[in-house]
Amino acid sequence: MISNQILQSTIDGLKAIARVELCLVDVDGKIVASTVEGMEKYLQPVRFFGESPAESQEVQGNQFFKVYDEQQLEYILIVAGAGENIYMIGKMVAFQVQNLLVAYKERFDKDNFIKNLLLDNLLLVDIYSRAKKLHIQADADRAVMIIECDNAKENNVLELVRVGFSGNSKDFITAVDENSVIVVKELADGENSREIDRMAAAIRAYLENEGITDSRVSFGTVVKEIKEVSRSYKEAKMAMDVGKIFFDERAIIAYSELGIGCLIYQLPIPLCKMFIREIFGGKSPDDFDEETLMTINKFFENSLNVSETSRQLFIHRNTLVYRLDKLQKSTGLDLRVFEDAITFKIALMVVKYMKYMESFDY
Repeated sequence: MISNQILQSTIDGLKAIARVELCLVDVDGKIVASTVEGMEKYLQPVRFFGESPAESQEVQGNQFFKVYDEQQLEYILIVAGAGENIYMIGKMVAFQVQNLLVAYKERFDKDNFIKNLLLDNLLLVDIYSRAKKLHIQADADRAVMIIECDNAKENNVLELVRVGFSGNSKDFITAVDENSVIVVKELADGENSREIDRMAAAIRAYLENEGITDSRVSFGTVVKEIKEVSRSYKEAKMAMDVGKIFFDERAIIAYSELGIGCLIYQLPIPLCKMFIREIFGGKSPDDFDEETLMTINKFFENSLNVSETSRQLFIHRNTLVYRLDKLQKSTGLDLRVFEDAITFKIALMVVKYMKYMESFDY
């Protein structure tokens, strides 16, 4: 349903053009938008006019017009003044408001369709029939983006994104909860995931200019059929969750970049605990001192290269070898051996995942 704020903004703009006072009254006799004070005195005549068969009428020196939405009376428009010019202006304003109602209803229908599509609430036959009815192309390339930030509803992030990025009528911007905004982006021929990444960066920059500095953006893979949009949405959701655990330093994350983190995220916690017990015995990576953890992380960053790691840590090569030997004695894993390094890296990621999930009382 169109908001009173939109109606007020519309008639304010029309008043500036036509230079006449305007007032919109709903079928219940309430003023929903007005450019002038004191229009309450016309509410009784408005009720009588609403019940009459006339489409327009001069009443008490003003012009009254009926505004319909699919043959259903929605509003009475009052245009201050009488005469041929005022009549013509009133007809044009009524026509504009009526078209606005149609446009917002179509947008609302599309918004509902996209929400149900994302949440898998539609049968396959309904997806294609409703897409055709709403003039939405069924076989276009699309990807789903999720924008998340603290207090998204309070900061009105949905409207901000709609204002800044609704230029392409083939894209859909909506929300299925209070914490995030969803963009279903349609890609033109020749565009790929890099275009999604570019748009994600543009959205973050735009929100930052609006004072929202904590936004995160994730996106799923590109799908070619409208029925697969929900899959891209689920991928984007997983990318958002997994990104917070394993890529917390990144504000933009794609599902295709999750790697083994995607697999670990789907493991049950009891299985993770059993795996950690098998690798570390009764210990946990949290028990390692800060120097050991820094050495491990830097060794992985440099692809198990001893010389480069020792250089970046500003220590002698033999010192690094001593630390790795010490770690091997305590865990049974030699990080210089590829298979042991993989096992250790996965174990560290599993511990990080467990700590994240336990912080939410899972």
